[in-house]
Amino acid sequence: MSDKSALLDSLKIERAPVRRGGPSPLLYGVVAVVLLLAAGGAWYFWPDSRVPVHVVTASAGSGGGSAGGSDLDASGYVVARRTATLSAKIQGKVTEVDFEEGQKVKAGDIVARLDDSNFLATLRQFQAQMRQAKVAMDNAQPTYARYQALNSQGAISAEDVQSKRTLYDNARTQYDVAQAAVALAEANLRDTLVRAPFDGIVTVKVAQVGEVVAPSAQSGGSTRSGIMTIVDMNSLEVQVDVSENYIERVEAGGAATIHLDAYPDWDIPGEVIAIIPTADQSKGTVAVRVRIKTKDTRILPQMAARVAFMTKPEKNAGPVVARVTVPPAAVTVTGKTGTVFVLKEDGTVEKRDVAVGLKTAQAVTILSGITSGDRLAGDGLDKLHDGDKVKILE
Repeated sequence: MSDKSALLDSLKIERAPVRRGGPSPLLYGVVAVVLLLAAGGAWYFWPDSRVPVHVVTASAGSGGGSAGGSDLDASGYVVARRTATLSAKIQGKVTEVDFEEGQKVKAGDIVARLDDSNFLATLRQFQAQMRQAKVAMDNAQPTYARYQALNSQGAISAEDVQSKRTLYDNARTQYDVAQAAVALAEANLRDTLVRAPFDGIVTVKVAQVGEVVAPSAQSGGSTRSGIMTIVDMNSLEVQVDVSENYIERVEAGGAATIHLDAYPDWDIPGEVIAIIPTADQSKGTVAVRVRIKTKDTRILPQMAARVAFMTKPEKNAGPVVARVTVPPAAVTVTGKTGTVFVLKEDGTVEKRDVAVGLKTAQAVTILSGITSGDRLAGDGLDKLHDGDKVKILE
């Protein structure tokens, strides 16, 4: 039996014991590596949801708020109070134009000439007629005087004297008519010379040599009326339209600052000349004239301009409040209010309403809502919402 038992034991298949419990540690390691790689790839390829913005800092402004200051501005244009489009007083052909655009003229300068040949011939004709009339008058006068003397002696009748007086009166009338004709012909001859009425600069040259010009009332068809336009550059001023809702805050003699669109960084001192005493019903505005206190050749007629008025204090105005200025791109303006996005410490932005004052091409004055030193989104405001995370660009 022992031999059989030994034989049976030799035929048994040995099996490794089965481990009971969870997965092996190796499997955990593999899964962890895969998850880490997946997370890293997702971080690398997943788009950044933060909105990229440049940051600007609100800076302290000057002046007060509700107690008055330059918190009212209006747009308009540079205009010349003294300008003239020169035209001929008579009809004629242009033979000479002596000035071009941009050239200076003095009062009395001859700027153009018309053909004077016909006018000169007419003058000579009338001068000859005047000489003849004077001879006739000179002959009639002593005859009339002699007949008066004879009548006083009783040698001739009163009717004879009256006839000679009539001849003399007619001769004198003819001489007066001839003198008037000569004066008119001389005036027409002078009018062939077109002169500058005041010192200025030629801004437009219209007529050319060979063209026929005429007074404005007579021009038509191929006949031109104007010859050139002259502007007195010393008469330049700015005319702006101010909303009738704020016109009470502007006063004649008040200080102002002028900004030209062509030179936005140039602060030009100005002064209110007058408030035109009528309103534009269609626009709801009142025209205001502003003197340009700095004379400069860069200032040209019809340039676009904005005027910042040093306004009168509003009635029942409160205490002066601090102002700050920000770049125009950092605020969305709607009338006298606006919105900004203030950068918070957690990297998000807060949408905030502000009161807006003076607006120029360089800066917007904020009357309330933020303080000096606040950091704001400087661009991309149309893409931002309250609470958005932002990525600050250098």
